[in-house]
Amino acid sequence: MRSFILVICLALGSANALSQPRTPGQMLKRPELATPQADHKIAYGTAASQFGELWLPAASTKGALPVVVLIHGGCWRANLPGPELLGFLADDLRKQGVAVWSLTYRRLGEVGGGYPGTFQDIATGVAHLNGMARQYNLDLARVVVSGHSAGGHLALWVAAQNKVPENSVLKNAQSVHFKAVIGIAAIPDLAYYALAGAHACGVNTVDQLVDSATRTPAGDPFRDTSPSSMLPLGVKQVLVHGANDGIVPPSIGWRYQAQAQEKGEYVKLLNIDNAGHFELIAPWTEPGQVVESEILDALNVK
Repeated sequence: MRSFILVICLALGSANALSQPRTPGQMLKRPELATPQADHKIAYGTAASQFGELWLPAASTKGALPVVVLIHGGCWRANLPGPELLGFLADDLRKQGVAVWSLTYRRLGEVGGGYPGTFQDIATGVAHLNGMARQYNLDLARVVVSGHSAGGHLALWVAAQNKVPENSVLKNAQSVHFKAVIGIAAIPDLAYYALAGAHACGVNTVDQLVDSATRTPAGDPFRDTSPSSMLPLGVKQVLVHGANDGIVPPSIGWRYQAQAQEKGEYVKLLNIDNAGHFELIAPWTEPGQVVESEILDALNVK
């Protein structure tokens, strides 16, 4: 994990890109921060990566628990860090009285990763909440989905399942309805990111994710995979970007906000000064607290 982050920082080559704290590796050097652990690891499929981590607050008499579905990033690639990136955020939300369902999924480099498997895993993993609700006292009327970076793309996508074209293999009935989707350095426009921002993930990664080589002759490979192509999504959307983020630049969010406005949909966009890509998922930083506040506000958790 540390070697990957070091490569990214060197590639960015700017002073802003190296402001503190920048990376999960640097975060983990803080001795007062023990690595948090989820309460349960639950499979939703038979593949090794088809599981979620369930983080539960201490016993409470306040009734059913609001839920956050968290989706990790890592460029949709299996050779990069996964759910551990969101462990600190999941733990902090758990302490606020929220249940967290942190999903992982088949990624590029794994059998079944990419199109359609990555997308189908996210939809199946979210639907698995329905079978877990009674056992773990989850309130499925209060669910927010949030994701970081590539996971932000998948969070927006799964929140708009009802906008997937009818003839797509990804078409599913909306299994869980979300009060909001919170995109943390999210990538809502895959086609644009492939051209303008994918240096950190690899120039061919997006094309591999949507299987452009096979699918382009038959039509638009982004029509059922990219949230920008599915607008309006019909769900409350909040995007949070770091002003110094060289991996997913804030211009990605500005452009998507304008696209949504053209379709008659409002997207709340927050650009956080003195923040890069990873501060947003570090809840002890001010940018991380902004993200957490947006999630809790969407759930009406005080």
